[in-house]
Amino acid sequence: MSAALLPDAVLGGGDSARSLPVVDHYAGTAEKIDKALILQEEMSKSTGLEGGGALFDVTCDCEDGAGIGAEEAQVKMCVARVLSEKNHFGRVGARIHDAEHPCWQMEMEILVREAGERLAFLTLPKARSAEAAARQIEALRGFEARYHVARPIPAHVLIETQGALRDVWKIAALVGVESLDFGLMDFVSDYHGAIPGNAMQSPGQFRHPLVVRAKCEVSAAAHAYGRVPAHNVSAELRDGSIIAEDARRARREFGFLRMWSVHPRQIRPILEAMRPDVSEIQAASEILLAAQAADWEPTRYRDCLHDRASYRYYWNLLLRARQAGAALPEEAVARLWGKC
Repeated sequence: MSAALLPDAVLGGGDSARSLPVVDHYAGTAEKIDKALILQEEMSKSTGLEGGGALFDVTCDCEDGAGIGAEEAQVKMCVARVLSEKNHFGRVGARIHDAEHPCWQMEMEILVREAGERLAFLTLPKARSAEAAARQIEALRGFEARYHVARPIPAHVLIETQGALRDVWKIAALVGVESLDFGLMDFVSDYHGAIPGNAMQSPGQFRHPLVVRAKCEVSAAAHAYGRVPAHNVSAELRDGSIIAEDARRARREFGFLRMWSVHPRQIRPILEAMRPDVSEIQAASEILLAAQAADWEPTRYRDCLHDRASYRYYWNLLLRARQAGAALPEEAVARLWGKC
């Protein structure tokens, strides 16, 4: 995507829109990861994103994907997928074990040493505190230096314990954190039965006060520090309407910009539910084109006032739409991005 033709005064000093793909797809076996990479390429070919671009990320799971005692074999399999020629977009990350597990350092070292330049991100689960997350990020920086990885690998921190929720604002403030991911099932389990099991599914996950509070805190902390808030997976694997409704509520009621999937059937419903609808895209385009013509002074659109605050809102809306593979009006692309 070429540089936007919006002045810094409109963007508030710079483009702060989140740019991660809106779906983070988890897979823990070689077969499932390979299938996900094929689907990633197929779905991304027709997006219209400049230079291609992945509609969803793939996370190789070294945590739940590994059998006990098979952790090293699992991480080496994941390294092979990160380095695979099927990884066309460089959007393959990995999840390792938590800071209390004896294998996490081994997993991190192998991933950084063997695939550090290609690893899109590293997901850190089950942090019990900001200190635990900081310790793993510090270790990540150390391995990068040891193995001469040129750029810092972004850290995605899973908020799925009461301790992590207590420290979520401190975790969001840590340098190197790119995403805060809410882990619903582990979070509910961490209450040892005090939260009923139906809060792991819909509609309970959007109604139980302790779960709602957690989602609000994760999203608010992420946005405050410019991180991407990622919503937990939907427990529904087949019914696309239920999956889409979970994604829609996550986006519209809680401000999540990204959501997990664990089955290929979940990817399209999440994408479609999280992207702005056609009428929103059209309105945003018309408002921004009118503002550009007025040299970014306040304008009137359908009897409503718009100024730089709303211009930033609609600009971010268009960026999210592009990231989710939605088509934008050609005139808006040409005039706002300077492309023909």
